[in-house]
Amino acid sequence: MTTDPQSSRWYDAEAGPVVRPYAMTRGRTSSASRHRLDLIALVVPEPAAEDPGRDQTLAPEHVTIVELCSDAPQSIAELAAELDLPVGVVRVLVGDLVEDELVHVTRPVPPAELPDVNILREVINGLRAL
Repeated sequence: MTTDPQSSRWYDAEAGPVVRPYAMTRGRTSSASRHRLDLIALVVPEPAAEDPGRDQTLAPEHVTIVELCSDAPQSIAELAAELDLPVGVVRVLVGDLVEDELVHVTRPVPPAELPDVNILREVINGLRAL
């Protein structure tokens, strides 16, 4: 039986370095951000985020989030899927970016604030009657 150190690895060479999610968030499960980060909340970069690579305090995941959002606003769920990270981790990372004023988050209109469907039907029927 060989005791080759290479054969005892549980991941392949293409996997790259393995980083646990709690290491990316420094053990945090939520950010200090006061914004509610729903799955469908859109993340939009701020003008100050044009070159996030210059800020040495940003983790590579932070930079990737800003780059993904620079082409088009991305939802929290889309970012989690693209980064292949748990949603909770992405929420913490986006919260960090909000606190650093590199992105802002727009939330969809809550269903309670949407106009009632019956009122819209009444308006349509009223317009047709004209």
